[in-house]
Amino acid sequence: MTEDMTGAPREPGSQWYDNEAGPLVRPYAMTGGRTKPGPTGVRFDLIALVTLDPAAPDVDDDLALGPEHRALIGLCRTETQSVAELAAGADLPVGVVRVLLGDLLELGRVTVSRPVPPAQLPDERILREVIEGLRAL
Repeated sequence: MTEDMTGAPREPGSQWYDNEAGPLVRPYAMTGGRTKPGPTGVRFDLIALVTLDPAAPDVDDDLALGPEHRALIGLCRTETQSVAELAAGADLPVGVVRVLLGDLLELGRVTVSRPVPPAQLPDERILREVIEGLRAL
């Protein structure tokens, strides 16, 4: 009898993962052990919008991009998406997506528009006055 990764006995021929899990790749392997997005120190909010840069070169020409980078580019190709949507669409942890997006931003593949801070949004009172003014027309 053999042992699994925890040292528990395992039947010969049995697998240590279930068939639905697929291959297991640790997040640090996808990011090369990095936990912060690039040397620029960019912080990606969950609601930051990521768009594929139309001036970016073709993905197939860049050998430095891994499969996860390519998956994110593929998701951005169809429409602008938030960091949270990209993480869900690529089935990757948000921390990994942030690091990979930092790579893509530095390579000029994507652009990121940050959400407007609440302090810069118009006051609710002003919006109500505008609505009332429009109704009066």
